[in-house]
Amino acid sequence: MPVPDVFSPAKLGPITLRNRTIKAATFENRTPDALVSDDLIEYHRLPAAGGVGMTTVAYCAVSPGGRTSNDGLWMRPEAVAGLRRLTDAVHAEGALVSAQIGHAGPVADARSNKARALAPVRFFNPIGMRFAKKATRDDIDEVTAQHADAARYALDAGFDAVEIHLGHNYLASSFLSPLINRRSDEFGGSLANRAKVARGIVQAVHTAVGGQIAVTAKLNMSDGVRGGISLDESLTTAKWLQDDGGLDALELTAGSSLVNPMYLFRGHAPVKEFAGVFPPPLSWGMRMTGNRFLRQYPYTDAYLLQEARLFRAELSLPLILLGGITNRATMDLAMAEGFEFVAMARALLAEPDLINRIAAEPATLSECIHCNQCMPTIYERTHCVVTGAPDSIH
Repeated sequence: MPVPDVFSPAKLGPITLRNRTIKAATFENRTPDALVSDDLIEYHRLPAAGGVGMTTVAYCAVSPGGRTSNDGLWMRPEAVAGLRRLTDAVHAEGALVSAQIGHAGPVADARSNKARALAPVRFFNPIGMRFAKKATRDDIDEVTAQHADAARYALDAGFDAVEIHLGHNYLASSFLSPLINRRSDEFGGSLANRAKVARGIVQAVHTAVGGQIAVTAKLNMSDGVRGGISLDESLTTAKWLQDDGGLDALELTAGSSLVNPMYLFRGHAPVKEFAGVFPPPLSWGMRMTGNRFLRQYPYTDAYLLQEARLFRAELSLPLILLGGITNRATMDLAMAEGFEFVAMARALLAEPDLINRIAAEPATLSECIHCNQCMPTIYERTHCVVTGAPDSIH
């Protein structure tokens, strides 16, 4: 079969993107009242005007307690009008838009949210300095229903797709992790049991939207930590999700927000910058032990490709390649390897118009230097500190 051009239109379930590039979800922290702001709308309008096929709004929590902090947006009737303004703005630029929905689980800051966090087992979150509650069957049923409700709100707000967050040791991912999930009931032990939460959520969302919009999921290929989610188990989970028939595509990711975030990001580990945004004693702890939490991995182009190849070889489901996709060469490589879409994050944070520039001049290289100093800005307002991304694209 001929290799598709990354700038050609592509179907994703019931929708068609103008090209095969997706702005990946990156927590924006531009919802000061837990509702859509003009700032958030502009944040997504820029890459839409800059040429992406679809942009992804992160992180749309399914409940107040499912947020990473209390200024995060959560899906409810009051949020729909603002979300509709956002989707209208993106559509006006010719792009489509997806809502990333999920529950942060043990990553949720219970102190900030003033709501009890959930986890597979009782779990201490050092950021919120609180213990997460061991989720009961009723809690799991409620969270599953909340995902379905969130998908319906996204549909009402004009989104073209929803992306279900099954990665980074958020709630569904923490159930998949044998390191975190030490339960002995129907949701623990075997992979089949540990995958029940993720599979149940996907099926609930699939049923809720009824094929009217696309449904994708972000799934960890591996956590990058001993005893966590492994490639073999993740591949089995991916096959089950494919066979369940609830997804139109999988975005392949890696790393744990709890224990090894740099396994996803690669490049410089901004320990000093993170220490600067936390109050004592967290800042002291970050300075003393941050190099163990923020382990440094060298950056290379398409750095998740080697793991992702295993999934491409075993799955027929459309796959989205993430990680070090910053130029035409890596995009073409992804297409040649059989991936249907590519996703970009930091490069578009630095240059929202990068896709248009690459389309006009294939030799264009991203200005992103993978310094990862954008990571600590999620606690104030996510932005590139190097390029100073423009306020508007005309």
